[in-house]
Amino acid sequence: MFRHMMNGKIHRAVVTEANLNYVGSITIDEDLLDAVGMVANEKVQIVNNNNGARLETYIIPGQRGSGVICLNGAAARLVQKGDIVIIISYCLVAEEKVQSHQPKVAIMDEHNRIKELIYAEPALTIM
Repeated sequence: MFRHMMNGKIHRAVVTEANLNYVGSITIDEDLLDAVGMVANEKVQIVNNNNGARLETYIIPGQRGSGVICLNGAAARLVQKGDIVIIISYCLVAEEKVQSHQPKVAIMDEHNRIKELIYAEPALTIM
């Protein structure tokens, strides 16, 4: 048996741009992708803390060190510049490896810089 598990998470990133006229996807600073183990074209879930919207799309790598978090295409209708989002990638983990699986979670600051990189989220904690 395999379970869908969180693999990487960019927690509380600030949307820097929403581009309705692009084909689709989310553009993410490549340094952030490396930090949480996400890659180009990977499917991700985006959760908008400002309005509760949830959507899925794929990743386009953005310029390193730019802090870019840009929702493109139809997603730009659900997310606006300045919104706070959580970006999550998932993986399939074999049952025997579930207990040892460690996702990478980047806790972001207001400038889309990593404040902290953790491997498990503390229970009952507000971040």
